[in-house]
Amino acid sequence: MKALLLYPQFPQSFWSYDRFMEIAGLKAVIPPLGIITVAALLPQDWEVRFCDRNVNLETEADWEWCDLVILSAMLVQKPDFLGLIQKAVRLGKKVAVGGPYPTSVPQDALDAGAHYLILDEGEMTVPQFLEALTQGKTQGIFRSIEKPDVTLSPMPRFDLLQRDAYFMMAIQFSRGCPFNCEFCDIISLYGRKPRTKEPNQTIAELQALYDLGWRGSLFIVDDNFIGNQRNVKRFLRELIPWVKQHNYPFTFMTEASVNLAEDDELLHLMSEAGFYAVFLGIETPDQDSLQVTRKLQNTRNPLVEACRKINQAGMLIYAGFILGFDGERSGAGERIQAFIEQTGIPQPMLGILQALPNTALWNRLQKEQRLLEGIGITEVGDQNTLMNFTPTRPVAEIAREYVEGFWTLYEPGNYLRRCLQQCLSIGLIPGRKQTMQFPSGKGLRLVAQLVWHQGLRRSEIRMQFWQQLWTILRRKPQVLNMYLGLCAAGEHFWEYRALARERITQQLGYDPLQPVLPEQEPMLVIY
Repeated sequence: MKALLLYPQFPQSFWSYDRFMEIAGLKAVIPPLGIITVAALLPQDWEVRFCDRNVNLETEADWEWCDLVILSAMLVQKPDFLGLIQKAVRLGKKVAVGGPYPTSVPQDALDAGAHYLILDEGEMTVPQFLEALTQGKTQGIFRSIEKPDVTLSPMPRFDLLQRDAYFMMAIQFSRGCPFNCEFCDIISLYGRKPRTKEPNQTIAELQALYDLGWRGSLFIVDDNFIGNQRNVKRFLRELIPWVKQHNYPFTFMTEASVNLAEDDELLHLMSEAGFYAVFLGIETPDQDSLQVTRKLQNTRNPLVEACRKINQAGMLIYAGFILGFDGERSGAGERIQAFIEQTGIPQPMLGILQALPNTALWNRLQKEQRLLEGIGITEVGDQNTLMNFTPTRPVAEIAREYVEGFWTLYEPGNYLRRCLQQCLSIGLIPGRKQTMQFPSGKGLRLVAQLVWHQGLRRSEIRMQFWQQLWTILRRKPQVLNMYLGLCAAGEHFWEYRALARERITQQLGYDPLQPVLPEQEPMLVIY
């Protein structure tokens, strides 16, 4: 069997970092870990070709060569995903699909013509698919309620990646999350019992990347890295001697719940292992909204103090914030802005609440008949889409707070000031390599581009750029790489804030930052 594995393109989004990738001479932030793990589950006698379409496009010769096309996608990749299914069908190729999008909304893939739907987790359903092929079946839907033992998961096919095109490499240690946030689809996809790989299994993956020549930052893609704290500590205790023995070839970032700040031992172990950043789901400083959405782990201790502790442990904070919770009071956007200013979080991901399929929120809103017809869930996927349900306060008010918040937070001067504030807040761990690393050969280009764009071309921040750079060099040169990387990312966000405003304007039918005349009737435009 000749299998062509394709990963669809992402539209421009908060996380695409388009301008940053361009000035750094890179193509994408991280590789698609799921589909290269699927590649490792395929029979060894199959011929496999892989293209991440965010890095380079497959050729017509690839299409002619293959017998089978395998696709994996998330919700936001819908347009390219469906287009690839349709092209494969036109060319007479069999199509197999999987990943979070078809698992959540299988009918879209079926309507586009996919023959095989390999849903849920591949360790359980890829063998079902392969058995169906041996039986000569020409179509099928393969599902599993049972969750796989990830200690038996194969090592991803890192060798298939064009590694020098990515800002970071990626591995996975665990799946699932113990918490019960109403809006989150992780627990419906992967369950509430976090399953972890064995420490030696994960270190073998790191060794494979090391042997392939990767040096730089590495993203542990777990949705909650600390979901199983006992096992993550076991892993970190074995990771620490490995990174020391290999002279800290990687620095790590991951996603975690805010209760990380409650465990001093865990913070110490992560710092010792070389973690330089963590993404936190803060969502909102409003305690009543956190209660409503069942994010109770964020209510146990003051959130500002939690951020301070994580900074002091040597880690940069990225964070997500959401507008539109039920019962949310007016001014939530302003309170989020104030929290971000107080904590100095440089890249807050501000979004509008969406009801995702199979979540507790989706099920509740469906019962309450508040889901909106005409806004399909797969039009939802980026942070600047209006909600697909009727909220408890006016949509126009939420949209205004979102656009105003995003516009203000990513005003160039404000953004650069937070970059400096955050970097100065980060605790230094003596003798440990703990900062953002640029891929080999990309650092000088990035710095040269940064000096040109922010130190010379942008007159509105030119003076601020040089003053802050001097402050970092004088007071904390150890975080210079991190600071420069954050500054360079600003080039993406300064473009993206205009796009976010434009998208909301198109949906509302007017610009939420412009005064609305009394005779104007705000309307929601549904495409």
